[in-house]
Amino acid sequence: MSEKIAVVTGAARGIGLATTRLFTDSGWKVAMIDRDGEALADAITSLDNVHGIDCDVSDADSVSGMIAETLRKFGRIDALVNNAGVADFGPIEDTTYARWRTVMATNLDGPFLCVQAATPALRETGGAIVNISSISGLRASTLRVAYGTSKAAVIQLTLQQAVELGEYGIRANCVCPGPVRTKLAMAVHSQEIIDAYHDAIPLNRYGSEQEIAEAIAFLCSDKASYITGQVLAADGGFEATGIGLPALRR
Repeated sequence: MSEKIAVVTGAARGIGLATTRLFTDSGWKVAMIDRDGEALADAITSLDNVHGIDCDVSDADSVSGMIAETLRKFGRIDALVNNAGVADFGPIEDTTYARWRTVMATNLDGPFLCVQAATPALRETGGAIVNISSISGLRASTLRVAYGTSKAAVIQLTLQQAVELGEYGIRANCVCPGPVRTKLAMAVHSQEIIDAYHDAIPLNRYGSEQEIAEAIAFLCSDKASYITGQVLAADGGFEATGIGLPALRR
């Protein structure tokens, strides 16, 4: 895996940062992409073989510039991880069109724009695309009309990319994280919510950022060379439970 180059969006924290660390530990070099320049600068200080690029993935010109900068710095792209995303939770009747568009612009337009811009470079390497969706893209939940819809659309976008770009040797897959123990989640999840998730997940726990990163890195690696068009729920079995009745498992 030496001398391979990955582009990771939303790389300043969370799953994106964990994925970056896993790549660099495996000998890859990484273009770390984030629109939070301050957080990106802080993250880079503890890493080797990375190059930070301030970029808003919802802006086509910014994305084109980001890909050009990556190629200028590293000369190639072997993997693109579309991890950047925003969450906006609220009732349908309170979700304004402006809020809807903000979510769609980053969560759906971003992966579309990044793949469009990176496709010529990925054709040269027979590279891999991994789009990060969510368990919310596989099963509906309350207060997620914009977020869940955007993540469901990312799954379909991935299938389109796999079908259309496969002839170039480009693979496209999707990872759907379930509840993950991030700092943000732990800050907003009450003990009641934590207990409810634990009851509903067959493995009875949240996932870790590292565990999601392992799934992403595998799909980008040569070990997954014949895997494309797949949707992997890294969720402790949450999606498999359907509506779930935890009491029946006791």
